Amino acid sequence: MKLDITAIKNKITFYREAGKRMFLTSSFQTHSIPLLHIISQIDNSIPIYYLNTGFLFPETISFKDELQELLNMPMIGLTSGVTKINQMDSEGKLLYSSDPDYCCFLNKTQPMEPILASHDIWINGIRADQSAVRKNMKEEQPSKFGCTRYHPILNWDAKMIHAYRKEYNLPAHPLEKDGYLSIGCAPCTRKYIDTADERNGRWYGLNKTECGLHTDLATK
Repeated sequence: MKLDITAIKNKITFYREAGKRMFLTSSFQTHSIPLLHIISQIDNSIPIYYLNTGFLFPETISFKDELQELLNMPMIGLTSGVTKINQMDSEGKLLYSSDPDYCCFLNKTQPMEPILASHDIWINGIRADQSAVRKNMKEEQPSKFGCTRYHPILNWDAKMIHAYRKEYNLPAHPLEKDGYLSIGCAPCTRKYIDTADERNGRWYGLNKTECGLHTDLATK
């Protein structure tokens, strides 16, 4: 399967020529790699921001280092301004166990806000087939603080991701071989369970499918 990425190249070129300040976000999962590779071939000066929540798998950090060397792109970790000792509930438990929405707000959504405020274009790799929330998103749509979200691979599917990785011999996240298909913070991630939803290992058993980056930081 040969994938045409001309439209992505044209869009990034248009933004660049218009003087737009662009950034990319990634969680460094296997399905994240094609977009990172595509952007690196167009403009490898675009910074990649990632949420270094303090709860990431060690394998994710190691994979990030591998990708930084492979793609030669700047990668910048964002951390919460609230220390972990102040991220505990009244019983002394970290919030991921008692209030995961607030935990995500402190460690993901809030640290992203100043990045949005200082850039014009947020490039991220969500796909419409990943969740009901993402299915309703558009290729371009407003975010907060006057920033525009750009979703270059919104209409890709898992087969297209695999085809692109195979064509360019791109690596997989080291935990994928152990059964993890969607990987976030270690306390809130389980191995994939055989259903149609590749993200079913995230926040397993909770009525939660998004961390807030694609809800709180998106406007219709």
